[in-house]
Amino acid sequence: MTFKQRYVALGDSFTEGVGDEDESRPNGVRGWADRVAEQLVLADSSWGYANLAIRGKKLHQVLNEQVDAAIALSPTLVTIYAGGNDILRPKVDIDAIVAAYDAGIAKLCSSGAAVLVFTGFDSGNSPVFGRTRGRTAIYNELVREAVEKNDAVLVDYWRMKNLQDERYWAVDRLHMSPAGHMLTAKKVLEVLRGTDAIDTPELEEQPARNRVEQLRRDAQWAREYLGPWVSRRLRGVSSGDNLKPRYPELTQPILPSQQ
Repeated sequence: MTFKQRYVALGDSFTEGVGDEDESRPNGVRGWADRVAEQLVLADSSWGYANLAIRGKKLHQVLNEQVDAAIALSPTLVTIYAGGNDILRPKVDIDAIVAAYDAGIAKLCSSGAAVLVFTGFDSGNSPVFGRTRGRTAIYNELVREAVEKNDAVLVDYWRMKNLQDERYWAVDRLHMSPAGHMLTAKKVLEVLRGTDAIDTPELEEQPARNRVEQLRRDAQWAREYLGPWVSRRLRGVSSGDNLKPRYPELTQPILPSQQ
C-alpha cells in the first residue's frame, strides 16, 4: 500500500509504549505514538505509520539503529525522544550525547520530514529518579538549542506539570500509565495543530495513605521493580535485548474499532 503521508516514531520505551499494555498489539503495548497515528488516520486515511522504538535503548543506539531506517521510509513526520536511559546511568557526558543528538536531528530534518523532539520529564517529585533532575534540566536546554538550530518542533514534556500526578504513571514508576500515554498523545496532536477524539483520561480517586502504608508500598516497589532494574544495569542487560521494532514497515495503525 502506498501512503501519501508517513509518520515514523523513534526512541526507547517512552515511544514504544511501555506502560500502556495491550496484548493484541506487537510487544504487548499500545502507547501514545499509536494513539497519535490512529488520530492522524481517522482524520486522513492517506497516513501510514511505523514505530522503530525499542525499550532500553540508549541515545547512540537510537541514532545508529533507527535514524537511517526511518529516512529509508521517506517520512513526512518523525517523532524522536532519546537520552533518558543515558541520564539514568551513573556517569554520562550530557554535552557529548546531545551533540550527537543534534547531528541526528539535523539528518532527520534534512530528509524533508517535519521532526518533533521531546524534552525530558521533570522527575523532581520522585524520591529515586528525582536525583537526575539537574542532569535532565541541562539536557533539556541543549535539546532546545538543537531544536531551534535545526528548525525542528519541540514537545515540551518537562512543562507537562499535570503528569506529576502519580496516577499518570505505571506501577513501575518509570513508564507512563495508559492515562499518561493518552495525555501525551493529546499534547503531540496539539503541537501538530491537529484535532483528536481521544478521551480526556479519567483518574481513579487516589486513596489516602499514612506514612507506614507509604513505606510499605515503597518497599514493595523497590523489591519488584527497582531491584531488577538496577540488576539489569549492573549486568549490562536491557529489557529490549530480544525485542524487534513493533512496526518496522509503514502500515495503517490498528484502530480501536478494529479490535
